[in-house]
Amino acid sequence: MAGLDWPGLMRVGLARRSLGGLGLSPEVFWRLTPAELMLMLGEPQAERPMDRAGLERMLRAFPDRKEGE
Repeated sequence: MAGLDWPGLMRVGLARRSLGGLGLSPEVFWRLTPAELMLMLGEPQAERPMDRAGLERMLRAFPDRKEGE
């Protein structure tokens, strides 16, 4: 994701809900991925974070060990 407006994202992420923001603490804000933040902001093109089913598909496709190990 190139060209993110970090000052703008910080304003909306950290601003109180009563002011139209998400009301996140700085600790929570900085732990979010850009995709999670965009999803929280309602960005229609934002990619949804991986769910459990997606993780299971990825683990089957890319196992940590090969059979017989």
